[in-house]
Amino acid sequence: MITVDFRRLNIAPGDRILDIGCGNGRHVAALARRRNVFVCGADRCGEDLIGCRDRMAVENRTAPVEGRWGLIRADLLNLPFDDHTFDLVVCAEVLEHIKDHRKAAAELSRVLKPGKSLVVSVPRFFPERFCWALSESYRSASGGHVRIYREVELCRLLVGRGFRLWGRGYAHALHTPYWWLKCLAGPDSDKASPVALYHRLLVWDMMKKPWITQTLERLLNPVLGKSVVFYLRKEQT
Repeated sequence: MITVDFRRLNIAPGDRILDIGCGNGRHVAALARRRNVFVCGADRCGEDLIGCRDRMAVENRTAPVEGRWGLIRADLLNLPFDDHTFDLVVCAEVLEHIKDHRKAAAELSRVLKPGKSLVVSVPRFFPERFCWALSESYRSASGGHVRIYREVELCRLLVGRGFRLWGRGYAHALHTPYWWLKCLAGPDSDKASPVALYHRLLVWDMMKKPWITQTLERLLNPVLGKSVVFYLRKEQT
């Protein structure tokens, strides 16, 4: 499930790219398809990094990746990289989990080269607020979301750390009703038939990419998109 539209970015051969909070490697795999780039997937969760490694092994057997890639266990609040290391930083669905998001934003700025792009995505306010209202267990889940961003608040946070917003987008509209159904169904929602059926639809959509659901999601994203994606550039110093 790719959240970032990499077609909007000027990724060049030789670029060094950081995907912080890479999880199971969805964006690492997409980026490593590009020739002569180096992609570093970083996450604080060792199990997620193992999942990312296994995913990359499968991806490489299916169609050998063009770029180089590596994985590292790292905390966004204290990244183990020198200043101005990366040509692109991706931070997808991470900041909503971090209490000290100001320090996190400062670290994103520190490791990115001046004039280069940062991409940040977070859950969108309305769909997320509805999930919080529907389910106490969703709202209070261990390791879950500690805040809901309004777009102006996220923009203010990042602009205050030396970034300029040059674009935005919305993603995963078809996933929004799924999460509402899960919240309504309660802690055992995976056993509920409406949730299970909708999950099968989402898996089918992700695997087959039929034109009808792809078109429907593209049309619905501005209204129901579960994630908002900010495309920013670090100001020259």
